[in-house]
Amino acid sequence: MLEEKTTRSFAIGAAAGLTAGLAANAVRKIFVQAPTMMAGEWDDALAAEHRAVLELFDQIQATEEGHATRRSLLLTQIGHALAKHAMEEENAVYATLRIHGQVADADRLNGDHGYVKQYLFELGQMAPEHPLFLSKIGDFRSMLEEHMRSEEETVFPKLRGVLTDEENERLTKMMNLEGLKIA
Repeated sequence: MLEEKTTRSFAIGAAAGLTAGLAANAVRKIFVQAPTMMAGEWDDALAAEHRAVLELFDQIQATEEGHATRRSLLLTQIGHALAKHAMEEENAVYATLRIHGQVADADRLNGDHGYVKQYLFELGQMAPEHPLFLSKIGDFRSMLEEHMRSEEETVFPKLRGVLTDEENERLTKMMNLEGLKIA
């Protein structure tokens, strides 16, 4: 009888712990995605994410020699922000570009994401105190700024123009759902 009560109590406690953990994770995901969701429609939200990543680059580029731990933490933040951003773009926006005949743009931008992954890998392998670390960060940032400029000034406005209001709304929702997957 005591063993049965103990087993039942354990099961209830485990279920409560699991439920609390899942709820906490859901809240965390919403918290991470909230700035994007509050930024507005898909193109405005992605532009806001671009600015947020550039702010992280500002912070890492402002570090001084001896701030290896800070550089590592900022690089991790950059990597996470870019992974979430890439998921949103690749699975929602670039897919929509392809559907609407803008395959070359989708392929080019998707190819840029491959270089982003390469930069993140190379920087992750490089010691943050390496004399060329900040130079590599600068090269990475320059590549990203060109990618962002192309999206914000050319590709996104062109796509927005061919989509109906309903399609733009649907793309915003789809993009936010993709962001929640990795948030």
